Amino acid sequence: MDYATRMSRLGTETAFEVLARAQALERQGRDVVHLEIGEPDFDTPRHIRDAAVRALDEGWTHYGPSAGLAELRETIAEDVSRTRGIAAQADHVVVTPGGKPILFFSLMALLDEGDEAVYPNPGFPIYESVIRFLGAKPVPLRLREENGWAFDPDELDRLLTPRTKVLILNSPHNPTGGVLSRAMLDRVAEAARRHDFYILSDEIYSRLVFEGEARSPASYPGLQERTIVLDGFSKTYAMTGWRLGYGVMETGLAKHVARLMTNCNSCTTSFVQRAGIAALRGPQDEVERMVAEFKRRRARLVGGLNELPGVSCRMPGGAFYAFPNITGTGMTSQAMADGLLDEAGVAVLSGTSFGAFGEGYVRISSANSFANLEKALERMHDFLSARVRA
Repeated sequence: MDYATRMSRLGTETAFEVLARAQALERQGRDVVHLEIGEPDFDTPRHIRDAAVRALDEGWTHYGPSAGLAELRETIAEDVSRTRGIAAQADHVVVTPGGKPILFFSLMALLDEGDEAVYPNPGFPIYESVIRFLGAKPVPLRLREENGWAFDPDELDRLLTPRTKVLILNSPHNPTGGVLSRAMLDRVAEAARRHDFYILSDEIYSRLVFEGEARSPASYPGLQERTIVLDGFSKTYAMTGWRLGYGVMETGLAKHVARLMTNCNSCTTSFVQRAGIAALRGPQDEVERMVAEFKRRRARLVGGLNELPGVSCRMPGGAFYAFPNITGTGMTSQAMADGLLDEAGVAVLSGTSFGAFGEGYVRISSANSFANLEKALERMHDFLSARVRA
């Protein structure tokens, strides 16, 4: 079969491949601690589930507008106006089945072949995948451990050209847990005004902040019209399987993204959107408890990683990942990830799953129980003690 050339440019997300390998080992009777997948291990809060059941009983089972139900869009606009410090209205909002369609549709609406898009590396692999798929040029912006997992703003300036159309930011960041400082965003804002590009700000971990402040570039004067805020319900409300995300953008782009929704998905599931309204308008105490638990796990995980032979780890400011430096073990990132899974029964991701600049690191998710994190650290210690000289 002769497939379209563009398919050779489309990447994937390694987390799901490692999950499949780990599950295959479990079917063989192996015990595996899952630290590879970025999915909260909590149940969706009860009031959100109840709202979905109620919506089903009330008949919210039919098509809705491609851009999303009006009441949810209004609720999202109110929420981001309050939490991000921007003046958003319903017609700035497009609701999609998960956050990835906002990434895909926004870039599809903005990038022509030959345009350039700057993206963080190491970073979420779908950024590069979509840019390349669309025939644009992906330009990696290196994040550096010594900078607290931020980029060098002078390096960003050097990467910008007349063909730069989009800069992708992600704060708090996957996989490093880094949070961009106000000073760094000041430099980004200055560059965006000077070079006239769009900012796609992936804020899916915006509520999972432990250190610093996750400020949206959309809050800067003159940047709201050129910033696309990507967010959703998966991480904050433990709603990964519900597939509910949204984007906040200037109204002209929102119309294009809604038209892409019409052509691709028709609309987002109506009763799921009703649950989204309940999530934003309802009590937030369970979210606060989840954040507190992730912070507790972070302390134990990072402390334990820093006790492992050949490993060092910075304290992440947000999200639920650690990105330890493993260069002291003498192993490559992929060799470490493979060995931990096959020999120690601990599933993690190679840093190179997030780009070439992830070599020398692995990503470890703390979205598992405290007891399982303890078990994983013990297994990792035994695995490395047999291989790394003191």
